[in-house]
Amino acid sequence: MAKYRRTARLTAYVVGLAMLTSCAAAPLKKPSEAAKVALVLGGGGARGFAHVGVIRELEKERIPIDLIVGVSVGSLVGSLYADSGSSFDLEWKAFKIEKNDIFDLGIFNLRSGLAKGQRIRSYIDKNISAKRIEELKISVAIVAVDLKTGKRVVFTSGPIREAICASAAIPGVFEPVPYNGMFLVDGAVLGNLAPEVARDLGADVIIGVNIAKQRTRFDQEPPGVLTTILESIGIMGDELVRLNRDRFDVLIEPDVGSIGVMDFEHKRELMEAGMAGARQAMPKIQELIAHRQAGGTQ
Repeated sequence: MAKYRRTARLTAYVVGLAMLTSCAAAPLKKPSEAAKVALVLGGGGARGFAHVGVIRELEKERIPIDLIVGVSVGSLVGSLYADSGSSFDLEWKAFKIEKNDIFDLGIFNLRSGLAKGQRIRSYIDKNISAKRIEELKISVAIVAVDLKTGKRVVFTSGPIREAICASAAIPGVFEPVPYNGMFLVDGAVLGNLAPEVARDLGADVIIGVNIAKQRTRFDQEPPGVLTTILESIGIMGDELVRLNRDRFDVLIEPDVGSIGVMDFEHKRELMEAGMAGARQAMPKIQELIAHRQAGGTQ
């Protein structure tokens, strides 16, 4: 009898040890984590009002925006939104923007013949309360290009004003922005959108907004110098977007029609175009986020 009890105890011990070993070897399953969503906003002058509509629709559908990557006007709109985290506040400020708030074309440097960008600096100071990128309520990456090296420069911290001005320093119009030994110009020089920046910063779902796809309709008169430069950069940038479409999980291309890159008279139409584009893409966005949160991959 005693021998039986000893055998039973030994058997129970071995079985228990095996169970503990099995539990220790099996990795604990982590709860599903929220997918990191990046919104990549491109350049396009006045067409940037379409970005406002996209953001409003994403917020309406409760799509989380964890990161904004901005190029040119995309950096301005993205930073305005990230400063408050409210599409209502963004829309209110956007409606008050006029061409002269951004383009100080009457104030040129006599040596270089280029605008110094004082008005956009003043606008940023008045309308963005945060002074440094890391103080914004939403993470933002601002993209510019260094003329010395020809390489992309990505700001994820540091002074907001200098970063936005650099990202929007249109070659041939604004002076390059000197910063830490670099001379920075418009980020659209290396592409109107920068999805690879979002991926490098850990984004799981990348939503791009291309506002440079459609061309402005010109009448008999040829376009002015500024419009010519902006349209030319837009054409180059749009071609790079076309060649890199597979880098986006979703690419929204609002129907901006023939509204010009210098046309600040059609804000409402541009915002509505952005909203319509976002609504069209919404089922895919929601599906992708759900898929990533469930542990799916591309």
